[in-house]
Amino acid sequence: MDELKLDASTPKIKGNPQWVRGMPSPNKAGRPKGIVDARTKVTQALLDDANAVVRVVIDAALAGDVQAAGIVLSRVAPALKAQGEKVQFDFDAKAGVTEQAESVLQAIANGEVSPDMGKQIIEAISMLYGIKQISEFEQRLALLEGKP
Repeated sequence: MDELKLDASTPKIKGNPQWVRGMPSPNKAGRPKGIVDARTKVTQALLDDANAVVRVVIDAALAGDVQAAGIVLSRVAPALKAQGEKVQFDFDAKAGVTEQAESVLQAIANGEVSPDMGKQIIEAISMLYGIKQISEFEQRLALLEGKP
């Protein structure tokens, strides 16, 4: 009898290869009650030992292990996320895109806005302009198609 040889290029088939979607389930009763998934078992085992693991890491940190101290500190005092600062400068929302970008650049030059915040503002202006263009195209298309 010929043996079926599988190599790395042969895809592995899960389950019954004769079963096709839409056919009646070969296991109408479903999974028996009380059967615990392997992932659940692993998770439960980790939870059972979690306090002991935490205690070992804390003890290592107290003994001078820098990596362990980094782990503990990252959980106790996580790194602060960057926050955008509030800025105030003259800005005409009704002006054209070029004028708006120029006013942001002038605010950067005057020291009213940081360069990275100015970049974010100009990117927001650019995105808004792109949205306005799409809206105008939709209106023009509706007029061409005779839709109000």
